[in-house]
This record gives sequence, C-alpha cells and structure tokens, in this order.
Amino acid sequence: MFKRVLLLAIIVTGIACYFLFDLQRVASVDFFQNLYQQQPLLTAGIYFLVYVLATALSLPVGALLSLAGGAVFGLTAGVVLVSFASTIGATLAFLISRTLLREWVQEKFAHHMQAINRGIEKDGAFYLFSLRLIPIFPFWLINLSMGLTSLRVPTYFWISQLGMLPATLVYVNAGAELAAITELSPAGILTPGLLLSFILLASLPFFAKAVVGLSKRWQVYRPYQKPQQFDANLLVIGGGSAGLVTALIGAAVKAKVILVEKGKMGGDCLNTGCVPSKALIKAARSVADIRKAHELGIDVDEPHVDFPRVMSRVQQVVDTIAPHDSVERFTDLGVECLAGEARLLSPWQVQIGERTISAKNIVIASGAEPFVPPIPGINEVDYLTSDNLWELRDQPSSLLILGAGPIGCELAQAFQRLGTQVTLVDMMSNILPREDTDVADLVRQRLEQEGVEILLNHKTVGFEQQHGTDIALLEALADSSADESLAGGQHKAQRKLAFNKLLVAVGRKAKTDGLGLQALGIEITAQGTLAVDKHLRTRFANIYACGDVTGPYQFTHTAAHQAWYAAVNALFGSFKKFAVDYRVIPWTTFTDPEIARVGISEADAKEQGIAYEVVRYPLSELDRAIADNTTEGFVKVLTAPGKDRILGATIVGSHAGELLTEFVTAMKRNMGLNKILGTIHAYPTLSEANKMAAGIWKRGHAPKKLLTYVEKYHYWRLRRKS
Repeated sequence: MFKRVLLLAIIVTGIACYFLFDLQRVASVDFFQNLYQQQPLLTAGIYFLVYVLATALSLPVGALLSLAGGAVFGLTAGVVLVSFASTIGATLAFLISRTLLREWVQEKFAHHMQAINRGIEKDGAFYLFSLRLIPIFPFWLINLSMGLTSLRVPTYFWISQLGMLPATLVYVNAGAELAAITELSPAGILTPGLLLSFILLASLPFFAKAVVGLSKRWQVYRPYQKPQQFDANLLVIGGGSAGLVTALIGAAVKAKVILVEKGKMGGDCLNTGCVPSKALIKAARSVADIRKAHELGIDVDEPHVDFPRVMSRVQQVVDTIAPHDSVERFTDLGVECLAGEARLLSPWQVQIGERTISAKNIVIASGAEPFVPPIPGINEVDYLTSDNLWELRDQPSSLLILGAGPIGCELAQAFQRLGTQVTLVDMMSNILPREDTDVADLVRQRLEQEGVEILLNHKTVGFEQQHGTDIALLEALADSSADESLAGGQHKAQRKLAFNKLLVAVGRKAKTDGLGLQALGIEITAQGTLAVDKHLRTRFANIYACGDVTGPYQFTHTAAHQAWYAAVNALFGSFKKFAVDYRVIPWTTFTDPEIARVGISEADAKEQGIAYEVVRYPLSELDRAIADNTTEGFVKVLTAPGKDRILGATIVGSHAGELLTEFVTAMKRNMGLNKILGTIHAYPTLSEANKMAAGIWKRGHAPKKLLTYVEKYHYWRLRRKS
C-alpha cells in the first residue's frame, strides 16, 4: 500500500511540475535547438529525460517530441534517442499501470480491455507487436492496458522497441526534413526529401499492416509444407445448405471443386430439420383448420389422425426434394462428390478414408447437431432429438419436450394438434426468450389454449424409471415471482412427471469433432463454434468456415448467405475480399400464429441503449384477416425517433414469414415507412397490414402546425364567393 501511495505522489508531483513550471516549452523545437548549439550532450540528456517522463505519464506529446528529435539531432541520433526514450517511457507506464491503475483502467476502458485481453490470450506477444506496428489504440492506452496483462517486462520492452521502430524512423525523418527547410516557398518546402517523408508517414499504416500480415502468415504456416500442386481449387467439407451453395458457386465460376459429405446430402435442413418439420406442421395445421371449420359455418366430425401415414408423408416430402441436393445433380454441375469423413492433415491436405486430397482452399461447412445436456439418467431414456424424431411411426400418448425455443414450440404445437398430450419444460421465465414479451405471451396463450402444458422456471434434474414408466424429475427454480421460501434457500419444490416419449430441444452445437482442428490449432470459441474473422477465415487464410459450424445465426438462409462470402473470398480473395454483411437477417418461427422478425426488437433496443419509436397495427382490423378468420396477431415496427427509418419489424400472425419480406427489402435498400406507404398493395391481402402500419406512423408524424394553416386555408376557401 505504501509503495502505491508513494508512486501516486511521484506521478502527481511530476504532472504538476510539468504544467506549473511551464515545461511544455521544453518540448518545443526552438528550446532544444538553442540549447543544442551551446551544449549538445546536455541537450540530448534533457530531451531524453523529457521524452521518458512524458511517455511514462501518458502525456499526448509523443509525435511532437519525435518530430522535434529529428529536427534537432538529425536522423541517426534522433532515431536512437527516440527509440530508447519511448521504449523506456512506455515500460514505465506499463509498470505504473501494473502497480497502481489496474482497477481504474479495467473499469474506465472495459470495452477496449476486452479486445486487448482477447488478443493477448489468442496471439500473446505477437498481438502487442501488431498493436505497435498498427496503432488501433493510442500508444498511451496500450501502455496502460498491457500493464494489466501477464506479459513479462523484458518481453514488453523489446517487442515495444522493435514494434515502434518503423514509426520512429518515419517521424524522426519527417522532423529532420522539416528542419532542413531554408525558404518558405513552394520550391523550398516541397523538397524530394520532405515529400518522401510525407509519403512514408501516410503509407506507414498500410506498410505496417502488410508487415503484420506477412509475419502472422509466416508464423501460422511455418510448420507445414505446401504442396507443389493441388487436386482442387476448392474442397468443401459438408453437404448441407452452406456446403452445397459454396460448391455451387465454385462450380459456376469453373473452379475445380470437391465436396465431401459423410451422411446424407442436403444436411440437417433437408433430412431432419426445416423440410420434415414444416411437412409435419402442415399436417397439424390441417387438423386445427378442420376443428375451426364450424366457425365458418361448416360442421364436420372430429378429424382422425393416421399418425403412421402422416410420418410417411413427411418422408415422402423429403424424398421429393432430395434430388435438388443430390450427388447426381451436383456431379452434373461439375462438382466431384465424395462420401466419407474428412480430416484435416495440413492447411492444404484432407484425408478422406484412404485417400489424401490437396486443395488450394478449404471451406468447413460441417453444420451442427442437437445438444443433449448431461442430465443424470438421460442416457437410460430412449430420448428423441430432431435427428431421429422422424423415424417415429407409433404416435406417443404423451410427449415431454425439453426446451421452449423455436424448435420446441413448433413441435409442441404440432404434436398436440395431432393428438399427443405435450408438456413443454424450460428453465427460462417465458417461451421463445429471443422475442419480445408481448410476442412470446401471445404464442404461449395459443399453445395453452390448445392443451399444451407449459412449465417455465423448471429445471430437469434427472430421469428414472418406476414400474416400467419413464419419470422426469423437475425442480422449480426461484425467481421474482416464486415463493419466498425458495429464495430463502429452503428445499426447492420438486415434481415427478411421467411421460411416454422425451424430445430434447434445448439447442444445437457445432459439429467439430473428428475434423483434425485441434492438431492444426484452429480455434473453437466458448460457444463451441469455429472462430472466424469478418471474411470467414480461420487462423489459416486459406481455410474458411460457414454455416452452423461457425454461427452466429443457425439458420439455413444465413448459411447460404455466408456460403457466398466463403466461396468468393476463397477463390478471388487475392483480388478483393468481402466482409460478411449481417445487418439484415430475418427469421421465422413456424408456430400458429407465425412469428417473423428482422432487425432489433424492443428488448434489443433497450439492452443496447438505442432510442426508438414503436408502431403497432393489430390484424384484427385488417379486412383480409377478418375474412380469413385469422385476426390473431399484429405488425410491430421500430423506427428511429422522428424518422421513418426502420430499425426492426416483428410480425405475428398468419403467413408472417411471407409478409416480413417487404420489411427485409426495405431495410436492405435503406427505404423507410414512407416508401412502403406510397407502394400500392392489392386489396384485400394480408400484405396490406404492412401499409397500414406505415400509415399509423405517418399519422403520428403529421406536421400539426402546417395542418392548422391548411385547415384555415380550406375554411377561407369555403367563405369565398367566387
């Protein structure tokens, strides 16, 4: 504690003296030039100490002092003085931060510190070298921030000196050239040496970036031998949406493409995800429509569900679509399709069975799979996931679903409508936690009306069997509305729930096992996905990843969206690279009513501190919805305050996924609600709901003062005789 107080006192005294005795003038060129003519060694010593002190105290005068060093001492002596003074000063600031300012810097610059800590954790000392060459953050902040890391002092010193040397050379040279100006005329100022200095100063960031890139590339690729020739321009691992689109684009531009898939072509979406689930939802919705027919004046008997036929039809739908993603189709398009497991041997070589294939670029699109939590006893239960659910032919009498996200809610409603008693369990306080509360509440009410039992704030703690019956052990979690005895640490309420079948729908995890990623040092994030940069590159510039294996959105359409960037960057990145655009990502939850959203929700806006206005139009007022008996739901649009710029849109209702496209297009093309209002919509259609919402916004932003004058004008016209 005494050391900290003493150090703080020294720093405060130093800063006070700097300003009290007007030491700013010591940093001026005139001061040093006058002194240098009389006592060169003393001048160098004073300059050195001033530079060290200014840097140690994080005063923003480094650039000026470097220019002054060149102007006074010339290039060679100036570089030596500035290089060592700046490094010693930076190291002192580093030590001051480590000793004194740890908590303050962490709190004050938390956002920057997160980025720096990630960089140090990932690349260690090389990250510091990169920051010195390409100052993303100010040098003083780097000094303070690095003091909070585990970097050793000697390492920090020599890396800083080496990393700052190019900038030191450029600044000192610029100062020396400025000092050489003898006349204030265009000819005297625009000398070749000074122009070169300005060019070097302007090009330093680009040069430094290139040096860092080459250094990092050399460091990453150094352990591996690059093949003399390649079997393919592009090798794609995974035949799902991301992999197929990548291969399709590669073949379309006449590249030699090899596609590897160990399972079924089409991936999860075709075989176990989007396609079969929507076919099942269609059957369930038909049952619901029949039951509601009496509301339209049509009396029918209770529908009979032939569950095996329903599931057979689901498989028929998959089989009908499968040729679109088949080996035969992609072979005809010029893609070489291989069956087997792929394992990376090097940045350019992949082993598939007994065969080793070399490729100039590799795209990992291995997808994701259902996550099964390690709940005690779960392996003793014949549980279902979205992978094996479609093998069912005997309808379960009761179905317990873990997870109230989109998949859980969609399948809960579908099975309940088909005649299975469904219980939906989740640890969260509401279903569909990514949606706004009003959206989730509406769907929750519909599910409960149709008979789904929903147990929220419940944790599944185990499974057991009693007399041949599967039992789930549930534990009520304490929350703001829970009984006080739970929050007080007493025994939590438990419940035993018998079920016929269990469906696990708590989320999905990236498929990364068996690919050889660990041996190559390819980073996997805390979420279990592959770490990629904005161009979808892994740590190897020629290995890309796209789709569910990397996220951040696990949707088929985002997988295809990423695939374009991965393919184009891999094949043409030497000319131009494209950063993935995630600004306008739509998604739909296919419950009834459907939920479709693009952009931010109200919850997102509040969490991110984004100011917004909200417009809401109920479908109960829409003519077509009334005629169709589908009045449940609404259109909700978030706009920037006082402007028609769309920040986000959520639609709840029949065909919400189709209706959302207008907002997706508007946001993508930077069109506001005025453009939607001015677009003709056919009557009577559901799409008129979007125009109606735009109309509500327009009325809410009408120019009231102007309308007052317009009203007076019309009144004046009425009173005129001619």
